[in-house]
Amino acid sequence: MPTTTAQASPAERLTAQNLTALPGLAHGFFTRRGGTSSGIYASLNCGPGSDDAPSDVAQNRELVTQALGARELLTLYQIHSATALVVEAPWPADQPRPKADALVTATPGLAVGALSADCTPVLFADPTARIVAAAHSGWRGA
Repeated sequence: MPTTTAQASPAERLTAQNLTALPGLAHGFFTRRGGTSSGIYASLNCGPGSDDAPSDVAQNRELVTQALGARELLTLYQIHSATALVVEAPWPADQPRPKADALVTATPGLAVGALSADCTPVLFADPTARIVAAAHSGWRGA
């Protein structure tokens, strides 16, 4: 796998007005614009399951983590299911990403995300319970 020496471009982040109105909640829908990936992946590719250079994916994920003001970004090995996982802490780096399609957390600083191409990412927030979730809404799990 080729490595890149490209400079990181800022991540393009879109927000939803109803989520922006919630105090203490950072969120975003990140586009392909920005990032460090090159070649066919020239974008803000955050998919660790892609054939992109792992160092570029890691740097892209760090750009998203920083943009959200989080300490960690978690995403799943998405399988087009209705399976949701509650997470309280990051899983060990030496373990594979869990297979599911939604993450729910009440842990401050822990960002949960859903990767998408032709499916829909859905974000949820309960400002009273201080719980957030991200779901990959695909053809089977929706």
